[in-house]
Amino acid sequence: MPGKLRVLSMVLAGGQGSRLFPLTAKRAKPAVPFGSKYRIVDFVLNNLMNSGLYAIYVLTQFKAQSLTEHIQRSWRFGTFLEDTFILLVPAQMYRYEELGSAWYRGTADAIYQNLHLVANHHPEAVAILGGDHIFKMNVAHMADYHMDTRADITIAAYPVPLAEAGRFGILQVDANWRLAGFQEKPKDPRPIPGRPDTALVSMGNYIFGTAALVELLEHDAKAPDSSHDFGKDIIPRALKEGYRVQIYDFQQNPIPGQNGPNNYWRDVGTLDAYFEASMDLVDIVPEFDIFNPHWPLRSVDLLSPPAKFVHEAGERKGQAFNSILAGGTIVSGGTVRESVLSRNVRVNSYALVERSVLFDDVQVGRYAKLRNVIVDKNVDIPPKVEIGYDLEADRSRGFTITASGVVVVPKSYRFTG
Repeated sequence: MPGKLRVLSMVLAGGQGSRLFPLTAKRAKPAVPFGSKYRIVDFVLNNLMNSGLYAIYVLTQFKAQSLTEHIQRSWRFGTFLEDTFILLVPAQMYRYEELGSAWYRGTADAIYQNLHLVANHHPEAVAILGGDHIFKMNVAHMADYHMDTRADITIAAYPVPLAEAGRFGILQVDANWRLAGFQEKPKDPRPIPGRPDTALVSMGNYIFGTAALVELLEHDAKAPDSSHDFGKDIIPRALKEGYRVQIYDFQQNPIPGQNGPNNYWRDVGTLDAYFEASMDLVDIVPEFDIFNPHWPLRSVDLLSPPAKFVHEAGERKGQAFNSILAGGTIVSGGTVRESVLSRNVRVNSYALVERSVLFDDVQVGRYAKLRNVIVDKNVDIPPKVEIGYDLEADRSRGFTITASGVVVVPKSYRFTG
């Protein structure tokens, strides 16, 4: 195994993702499609795989069926290699006699209820990562830093604009990047010294020494006033009790085949954030490059046929500009601009799709027009329908409309009239 530590990885993939509704009406947030052929959870799993960390548990909870099916199809290993697996761990009342609760009470409790898995593998360290962010990260490099600094806990950190920082845990560090102070989602975040418009935030990705993890979680489980959350409870307690908590600078994380600092990390927890991250992919020089052969991004291969463009006569031209299209998509005499199209999408003659995200099996009828729209799976858009041009009309159809004016058409929506 690359690196210096024996590491067990645990991915927290049980979030409801209520701010992504209706995309999360029938699926967990990590199962939401992203980038034409991926699911959000694929990015953290690829990070671990590309880092040489192959012992991975994925902890699930809410609306897990879609996520379960995706991982079972996409992420299978053979059985002949020890400590090489990606296994799903549903909430299973393992400590029911102790806690009397079927559901995880928080992120820390999710790990606590599965400490038997840690004990089974005897790792020196446990990597705990969220399953709902878009980023690339060499986790083995962070594990080496954890060992070299003799840390009990290492937290990956990222600078964000101060105006947005209140959604995260705010970190203060000393000259050696040891944690000196912590604020969990404060109304008035403290900026980085000398950078009054920027704060250093926790990415929610941790590496714990196994002994420190067990001690802190055992203590936290018995605390009656705890919310059993890493940000709200575990990290403040560790700081107070003198554990060595190191901060890892994500921008120093090396990605093979990528020049310059590692600058891209997106919490796609809202519809607007999800849409903006999708649009990032279609930039001429994208900030987040999914085409880097030295950091491959794997996902399910459904053996779909190639994408196809047909018709070239007058205004009836099958064409796409600055867009990403998955296999099985047919642009049949229509136009696609700055959009992300998933598998088996069909854009029919004279239709126009601009700055939009279309999930699997969406059909766009002749002369239909879409602008700033997210369309979930299995939707047939009738001919001449316009979405994203008259928000009041879109609202009357029951569509969700974000603060920035992005229109979201839910899964299997049926147009009437």
